[in-house]
Order: sequence, then structure tokens, then C-alpha cells
Amino acid sequence: MSAEFPMSRRVVAEAFGTLLLVATVVGSGIMADKLTDDTALALLGNTVATGAMLVVLITTLGPISGAHFNPVVSMVFAVRRQLPGSCLAPYIAAQIIGGTAGTVLAHGMFAVPLLQASETVRSGGAQWLSEVTATFGLVFVILSGIRFRADAVAWLVGLYITAAYWFTASTSFANPAVAIARSLTNTFSGIRPADLPGFIIAEIIGALLAAMLAGWLLMEARNPETLTETETAP
Repeated sequence: MSAEFPMSRRVVAEAFGTLLLVATVVGSGIMADKLTDDTALALLGNTVATGAMLVVLITTLGPISGAHFNPVVSMVFAVRRQLPGSCLAPYIAAQIIGGTAGTVLAHGMFAVPLLQASETVRSGGAQWLSEVTATFGLVFVILSGIRFRADAVAWLVGLYITAAYWFTASTSFANPAVAIARSLTNTFSGIRPADLPGFIIAEIIGALLAAMLAGWLLMEARNPETLTETETAP
């Protein structure tokens, strides 16, 4: 995120990026479902489109807003004081509004009712554990990528989400704004509105756990006036 961009442009970048991300998730799901009856093949199409779009969006919008597109990512950056506290609420609002608009856009492109309540059940311990895991991995990849290979973060996130679609039972939502937006589509990528609280809580837990581990494992620079080193590097 560059300080040269005013708050209004950062918020628009977050809304626009989340809009395109959700339009990709929902739209590619509808397209895949139309083209094949093979669920695995449909998921593969959904996966590739989402991973590719993440690389594009983070590369192009990252210099403006940081390319969070995700309330728990913004929350973690605010907790780490890498995002001003005054930016958190506007970022989250922009992400949710943008995500909802992305669902509407996808529906419009495929000529289906613009807003729908999903009937896809995604609940239970396995789903919640999957979301903790998916979000934990996403946030850790972002933080470690910034620490060691900031130039590669777009690819790291895109590749991680591509993989997480397949190794988690929930297909890796890992994003409350995307989850909310996907509750408004009764198509391939939907989630029942009643199942949102479990997903969002799991995503917050996963993000906070990742932030805690990253703070210790990555041995980030410490302020000697406020923190005391307990270990010395060899």
C-alpha cells in the first residue's frame, strides 16, 4: 500500500478488487456447471479461474490499497499496526459491498436472478476446521511472503488458494466478505446464509492464529524499547 494514494482511492481499490474476485468465483462456478456434469471438473475450472484472478488483482491493485480484499486480512494488518485503525472499518465495508456487487454482476452476465439465497449446506466440524486451516494458511503465506519475497506475494496467494480449493473440505473460502457474497447465489459456489456465522468465526480464528505464529516464527524486527528478545540468533 502506497501512502501516495488517498483513502478514497484505497477504498475503491478494495471494493473493485473484491467485486472482480467474487465475480470470478461465482461466474466461473456458473460457467463450469453449465459446461459439465462432472463436479470435479467443474471445481477445477472454478479453481483455476480464482487463482489466476488473485494473481492479477494483487499485482495491479496491491500498490494502491495493499490488495486485501478480505476482512480478516485487513484485521490482521490492523492488529500488527501495518494498517491504520481508521482504515479498518472502511476497508471491511468496501470489501463486503464489493463482494455483493460481484455476485450481482456474475448473475447479470449469466442471466439468472440477481440476488438469491443459497441453499447449499456447508456446516459442521469438518467444514469449520477446514476454514480455520484455509484462513490460517492464507494469512501465514501473506505475512511470510511479505517478509521474505514481497515481489512474489501475488503468485504465492494465487497458488495457495488454488491448492486450498482441493485440500480443504470447504473449498477454502478463507474470506468473510466472499462468504457473505456467496450466500447470495444459489449456484455452484453458494453457501447457505445460516451457515455464515460458523464460517466467519472459523476464519477469524484461523487468521489470528496465523498472526500469532508469524510474529514468533518469522523473527520480525523488534522494538527494543517495547519488546525484549528471549532468544538470540546463532
